[in-house]
Amino acid sequence: MLRPTAEERWADELDALAAADAESGAEVPPGWSLSPRSVRAFVLGNEDLGVTRKFYGDDPLIDRAIVTLLGRQGLMLVGEPGTAKSMLSELLATAICGASTLTIQGSAGTTEDHIRYSWNYALLIAEGPTLRALVPSPVYQAMEQGALVRFEEITRCPPEIQDTLVSVLSEKQLMVPELGDGFGISAAPGFNVIATANLRDRGVHEMSSALKRRFNFEMVRPITDRGFEAELIARALDAELGEQRAPMSPEVLDILVTVFADLRTGTTATGTPVKRPETVMSTAEAVNVGVAASLSARYLGDGAVRASDIARQMVGVALKGQDEDAKRMRFYVDSVVRERAASNAQWRDFLNASQELWE
Repeated sequence: MLRPTAEERWADELDALAAADAESGAEVPPGWSLSPRSVRAFVLGNEDLGVTRKFYGDDPLIDRAIVTLLGRQGLMLVGEPGTAKSMLSELLATAICGASTLTIQGSAGTTEDHIRYSWNYALLIAEGPTLRALVPSPVYQAMEQGALVRFEEITRCPPEIQDTLVSVLSEKQLMVPELGDGFGISAAPGFNVIATANLRDRGVHEMSSALKRRFNFEMVRPITDRGFEAELIARALDAELGEQRAPMSPEVLDILVTVFADLRTGTTATGTPVKRPETVMSTAEAVNVGVAASLSARYLGDGAVRASDIARQMVGVALKGQDEDAKRMRFYVDSVVRERAASNAQWRDFLNASQELWE
């Protein structure tokens, strides 16, 4: 399996946390699989229980997210692409209800049926509207089970589709008028919605004031600590590649982190301004570059990741249909990288590989 679900990947950790809750007598909210403290430990790690840290960033954000999901408000995770919003929603859903697969992927093609319910039309024609003919949506199933439903990229849906959630979040009921007056379901304890939205992408829709009031908004920000980001990238490469990962020295990893941090923030650590590309220079993209460089070194190189491998793989990230970005990258290489290369062999390797990449 290329990517097991979170509940499959960390089943042992979930069992350990559940056992710790039972042993300590920790209070588990109605409908939840773990106590709030254990949910926090699942996301942020607990060395005593052998639970790994999975989210790197703003720890108080996790506490606020858990408190939100204990109440009636939905949780809205907003931020730039690549800041691990989807991963965080998956982790929270896994820890709280033991399942992360009740998911709606927002897009221009998302309809009301994806949020409420649809019909098996063969049964509908044969039997008329019956429960057997009804096809429940992820929201419907989450309400029945008392679980969390994840709504990814909610602002990519048209506003009238988004607003289907207003009554669900406020009344915690979903009516099915086709099955008779007053027929519907009421949400079981534990039901709630975690939604994500990007702030930077084109083609997104503004949310209505009514829907905004049903959510608590939490900003998921990019990682600013470069040492912290290096640790995260190294862990992500281990998890992604396993035995396929080629060795990468701390110096080369530092170049990868530094280049992305410079271009993401528009300034170097010493305060030198650089031109930010239009494309998103997120930690997730840095991991992608690290993965590509590692595979290139293993299968096409000498087995070790060099700074030149990082430079060559940057092209696939920094150039995504924006011609102006090539000029920005050329400016960065000619000014910042060239200066560093004068006194550092690794940066010199990066510079030499970059010479003709941005023409």
